[in-house]
Order: sequence, then C-alpha cells, then structure tokens
Amino acid sequence: MPSKMKLDVEDQEMADGAVVEEVVHPVVRGFVKDWDAMEDLLNYVLYRDIGWEIGDEGQILFTEPLFTPKTLREQLVQLMFEKFNVSGFYASEQAVLSLYAVGRISGCTVDIGHGKIDIAPVCEGAVQHIASKRLEIGGVDLTNLFAQELKKSNPSVNLDVADVELLKEQYACCTEDYLTFESIESSCQPEKHTLPDGQVITIEKEGYIVGEALFQPRILGLEDYGIVHQLVTSVSNVSSEYHRQLLENTMLCGGTSSMTGFEDRFQREANLSASAICPSLVKPPEYMPENLARYSAWLGGAILAKVVFPQNQHVTKGEYDETGPSIVHKKCF
Repeated sequence: MPSKMKLDVEDQEMADGAVVEEVVHPVVRGFVKDWDAMEDLLNYVLYRDIGWEIGDEGQILFTEPLFTPKTLREQLVQLMFEKFNVSGFYASEQAVLSLYAVGRISGCTVDIGHGKIDIAPVCEGAVQHIASKRLEIGGVDLTNLFAQELKKSNPSVNLDVADVELLKEQYACCTEDYLTFESIESSCQPEKHTLPDGQVITIEKEGYIVGEALFQPRILGLEDYGIVHQLVTSVSNVSSEYHRQLLENTMLCGGTSSMTGFEDRFQREANLSASAICPSLVKPPEYMPENLARYSAWLGGAILAKVVFPQNQHVTKGEYDETGPSIVHKKCF
C-alpha cells in the first residue's frame, strides 16, 4: 500500500472555510518523518484494512531500512504499545528479510527503494553495517528525472506526477551496456503515447536515460560510482573469507529492480568488474511469486514472524512496560 496521503486543510485565506488538499509523505527516503501522519496511516491499515478490533490487537513485525536511527526504533515501539496496544512487537532489517525470502542467511542485497538505494552485505543473518552503503537516490528521483526529460521534448504538455510514474513503469529500461546507450541516444525511434486526459506525448530516449542513471549516477547530479562498483566496494570491506559467499548470493530487490533490462545489465557489468569473484544473482525459488523482488522484505518478514512470535523471541507488553522503548535494541537485532 502506498504511504502517500492527502490531508484536508482549512484554508484561512479563502471564504467559507474552504478545504484544500495537501499531500503528506509520512515516510521520506525510508525513515518516518511525520509521526502524526504515520499514526493515521497505521490506524487505517490495522483497523480498517486488516480488520483488527480495538481491545483485541495482534502482534506486529516491522521491516527496517539500513541505518535506521535508534531514536526512530524507540519511537516506533512506543507508538505500537502505547497507541495501538499491540500484544507483541518485533523489527528486523530489510536486507536480512529479503535474503530469508530466497532461503539464504548470507549474501548481499541491492535494494532500490522509493527514496534510497541500500547495499548491504549480510553474514549469517547479520548486516555488516561498516561495509554497507546507502545512496540517497531511488525511484522518486528517477521519476523526477523522467519528468524533466519528457518536459524537454514535450514542453507544451502538462504532466501529472501519477502519470509520469505509470509512464516510467512502462517505458523506463536499461540498455545492455554504455556504448549501446550512447548509440540509442541518436537512433531512438519516437513513440506516441496518449495520456488519460487526452494529451499526446512523444517518448524517445527518455526511458533509456532513466535506466542509465542507475549505472551513471552523474545523470542525477550525484558524483559517485555506479551500482555494481558500489556493491563490489562494499563487499571488499568485509573479511575476505566471506567474499565468495556474499558476491555469489547477490540479490536485487525493490520495485525499481524489476525495470526492463536492469537485471541483465547488472549481471553484464558484474561480469566485467575488477573483482576477483564476479557477483552473481540469486535465482528465486520456483514457489515464490514472480514479483518477489518488489515484496521480498515483506515475504521474509512473513517467514520470520512464524518463528519469533511462537517462540516468544519478540518484545512483549510486559517487557515494554518494565524496560521502556530501549527494550527494542536488546530483543530486535
């Protein structure tokens, strides 16, 4: 479920107390930024969507992005016990959970989320934080880039963000290498697309530029190395005895990783990397759904929840009342 919300705000400057809609993002680049909005969102999800009843709340497991600050973990566990009266709480890192989804406890995840890219080596179920890397770019930046590029070639068209998101999912793609990208820039055939409001837009190389930005971050104005180089560098900071296990169990996850051509381009660049051991991608089990990459942390969380709650490894209400929010660091790691 998307976490974007609309807030009805009374406009003081307009007559009759007119109400205007204001877009609210409770979560920004993976972290909760607006706790009031987050509480409203969780209230909707838990009571209206899932069907919890007040006074008979269940247990809950949260997936955490890389480098979640301790204060945010404590605020979350406090919110869940004091406002939502949950009977049990657990939190685990998304990198670990994504690997659980494909039956691994060691490997390296490249998680391309809405607002960030997290690269995390995981050894025996523990994220190696010193070697992990976060890039402050993600799907939202690719959407903005796509909108900018489309505006250059279609200056008279009014583009809505929701339309650009859908266009990105349809047209964004990766070429097999940088040389192909350069040649496509000059030889791409234009394609007409009719927007829901009837406007006609021409799309040429813009979709390829979006895909290339993951391998050439300077396109987004970020002076940094591409995603494959970042992976190899992260793993090089882990003890050498784990290098093969990590690189040969590399997992791509997050919605953007399903972009057309991305997996092939990633593996191609990985094969050409300077690393003595070439990264190779994990093949998901056949019983897992096709859209595993998009929901891998959720699926891993579902697997873990079946272990931690029956075995009483979670934070209980009694433990929270006795110790306070800091209990989350002792029980959830």
